[in-house]
Amino acid sequence: MRIIGGKYKGRIFHPGKSFTARPTTDFAKENLFNILENRLNWENINALDLFAGTGSISYELISRGCFGVTSVEMNFRHYRFIEEIKSQLSISNLRVYRDDAFRFVQRTKEKYDLVFADPPFDLRGFENIATTVLNAGILKPEGIFILEHNKSHNFNKMPEFLEIRNYGSVQFSFFKNTLDLRQNE
Repeated sequence: MRIIGGKYKGRIFHPGKSFTARPTTDFAKENLFNILENRLNWENINALDLFAGTGSISYELISRGCFGVTSVEMNFRHYRFIEEIKSQLSISNLRVYRDDAFRFVQRTKEKYDLVFADPPFDLRGFENIATTVLNAGILKPEGIFILEHNKSHNFNKMPEFLEIRNYGSVQFSFFKNTLDLRQNE
């Protein structure tokens, strides 16, 4: 796992062979962050990384100057790895929770500018993740939600859907917050 850009650019971490998470490929991650670099002012961004796995997206967000990042990962070995890297890099603006992502979004009172989710592609209930996140009220009014998925999932019929980006076998669907708009109608 490599950090692509920012303060920690080029740092490589090895989670080990027993690690079961599927990290976002460097190719897909680099292209995603090229898009985000042109849309976001990192020092004002409070981000949430759901199904954090290795923490790759969280470290990338921190490395680029993100104001604050919250990582949520259920697997204890993965959670512990994220905490170890956080300690090695002396990161103070990363909060790591060992929790079920679905439960976390229902319980948190915090609002985020950016929510990223990279669940296992075979996760039971995968098709409900976008709706769950978007209806939880955790996105700020101008917030963006990005869901990483494979080609077997299609979310373009959802009213919150903005666009999709394809990078090999990986796709990123972008969504906007329409919950605040619906509540004001």
